[in-house]
Amino acid sequence: MPLILALLILVATLGGCASNPHPNTGESADPGRLPSAQRLVNVAGLRPCNDDAARTLQIDPGQPINILVHGCNGSTGKFHALAEVLAFHGQQSACFDYDDRDSLMVSSGQLAHAVDALAQHLDTPAMTVIGHSMGGLVARKAFIESHPQPLQNTQIGLRLVTVSAPFAGIAAARLCAAPALRIATLGLQDLACWLISGDNWYEITSASRFIQQPGSLIPQVQRHLKVVTDERGTCRRRDDTGQCIEDDYIFSVDEQRYSLVTQASRTTDVEVPAGHVEIVGESGVTPYKLIDVFQREGIVRATPPERLSAFQALLAQLYGQ
Repeated sequence: MPLILALLILVATLGGCASNPHPNTGESADPGRLPSAQRLVNVAGLRPCNDDAARTLQIDPGQPINILVHGCNGSTGKFHALAEVLAFHGQQSACFDYDDRDSLMVSSGQLAHAVDALAQHLDTPAMTVIGHSMGGLVARKAFIESHPQPLQNTQIGLRLVTVSAPFAGIAAARLCAAPALRIATLGLQDLACWLISGDNWYEITSASRFIQQPGSLIPQVQRHLKVVTDERGTCRRRDDTGQCIEDDYIFSVDEQRYSLVTQASRTTDVEVPAGHVEIVGESGVTPYKLIDVFQREGIVRATPPERLSAFQALLAQLYGQ
C-alpha cells in the first residue's frame, strides 16, 4: 500500500513537474535568427528553439545570446514563443537540448560544456541562461564552483535566470527518499521512483546532496535572478461555466525557496503571483507577468513605444489571444 500511494502521488505531481508549456507552432524558422545573423554554428547540446531536425544555429557573434533550458516533460520547441519574444527585442536565443530523465548532475555538466563551446563562436562571450522549473535546477548547478565538470572559460559574462525552480526539493518526491519505506519495499520503491522520474529520481528530493549542497556560483555569473511563483489559487483550465477543472499549482513557494540559494551573493529573489504554466505562457495564456519582470530587471530590453502595437500583435499570434 505505501508503494501504491507513492506511485499515485508521484505520477500526479512529477508527471507535470516542469512541463514547459509553450505550444509547438510547427514553424521551422529559428526564433534566434535575427536579421544580423552572420554565422552558422553547431554546438553539441544546443539547437534552435523548435522541434525540427535541423540543429544549426544562426547567430550574430558580436551580440549576447540567451540559452533557454526547459524542465521535465519539456522540449526545445516549447520555448519557441519565448524565443520569438526575445527576438522581437533584438535578442538572439538558443535552446539547451537534454534528456530530462538523466541525472541532473550529468545534464548540468552538459550545459556547462555547451556554454563553453558556444563561447568560442562569440566575439565577446556574454550569455543569459534562463531555466524554467527543473530546468532551473540544471541551469544553476551548471555554474557552481564545486561542479565535477566545471565551466572552463573564465572570460564569459553570465547572467542566470531561474523561474519556478524547486531549489528546496520536490515535496511530492519525499517518499522516494524515505529510508524505512525503501527498506520495507526491498528496493521496489527505488524502482518505482526511477520509472517515473529517471536517473534524477533521488536528486530531486530534499534529502539529496544535490539539493542540500547547492554550491556557490562561479565568478563568471554576474547575477542570478530567481523568479518565485506563488501558484496558490491559480487555474490552468476552466469549463464552460467558469469552474476550474485543472489547477496550475505545481510547486509551493517553500519548495522554490531554499536559504542557501535565496540568500546567496549576487542573487535577486522576485516573487510573482502566477501559475506554474501561466508564468511562461501557453496557447491562450500570454506570459505578461514574466515579460514585465524581465523588462523591469533588465533581462529583456524595453519595448520601444513606437513598436508596442506590433509587439501586441506578435503576442496575439504566438499565444492566440
